[in-house]
Amino acid sequence: MDRQAFLLGRIRLVLGLFIIGLVVSGLTAFPLEWELNTLARWMGAPDNATVDSTTGLLQWIVRVRNGLTDTYSRYPWLAYGTDWLAFGHLMIAVAFIGALRDPRRNIWVVEFGIIACAMVVPAALICGPIRGIPVYWRLIDCSFGVFGIVPLWLVRRYILQLDAKTFG
Repeated sequence: MDRQAFLLGRIRLVLGLFIIGLVVSGLTAFPLEWELNTLARWMGAPDNATVDSTTGLLQWIVRVRNGLTDTYSRYPWLAYGTDWLAFGHLMIAVAFIGALRDPRRNIWVVEFGIIACAMVVPAALICGPIRGIPVYWRLIDCSFGVFGIVPLWLVRRYILQLDAKTFG
């Protein structure tokens, strides 16, 4: 196998995994209430658990679950916002298909993804405290940007190596 085919294979593998991650992330934003109920039960919280009856991470999960359940029962149309969040993830995944098909011509999509991943960190660190998000949860949110940037950086590097092989 020549170097160019090897690099294209690597690019497509890494981008394929990245796209799958975006799709899974998007799809999991639709059933939030069910997911939080399932997670709270799995962690041992009964359906009637209150914030005062729990501690640590479970306390946060129960707080979010109860807030979401209360909000959805009173204002179900607010769930439409997370539907759009899910849709956004799915559409960003679609954009990466262009880079999957023709990496050289669509390197800008990879660079856009790198910028988006980098911007996750300040967004979480600025908006998190304003919204009362615990520090450990903000760090989890930051990790999506940090871990997302690594495969995209590798893909960008591989694309540049492809170009060097093609034009060098």
